[in-house]
Amino acid sequence: MQAEDPKMFSRTMEEMDLMERHLEMLKVTKEYQPVGIIRLSEILNVPKHKVRYSLRLLEQEGLIVATSEGAMVTDKYDQFMKELSEHLDNLEDRISKIRAGIPQTNDNL
Repeated sequence: MQAEDPKMFSRTMEEMDLMERHLEMLKVTKEYQPVGIIRLSEILNVPKHKVRYSLRLLEQEGLIVATSEGAMVTDKYDQFMKELSEHLDNLEDRISKIRAGIPQTNDNL
């Protein structure tokens, strides 16, 4: 049986896509720093306006800093990645609990 309202999940998937883009941007910035918007756009195959948005968010979080040569990660990078890993572990646990609570039907046996 298929979910009656797949829109119910679309917001979660959109948020995941956005988070994935921000994280990829952060990792690529670390690898190629200092790196500019055009180069990030080329490496990630992401439009420049989306690169700008992600960089702005990462800068507001204190994870990158803009320099005249391009974006660079800050000393908060390693701690953020550690906390992210812990947060993802917690999400996996919650998802497992949700999944365990889904009644078995003929369609998902």
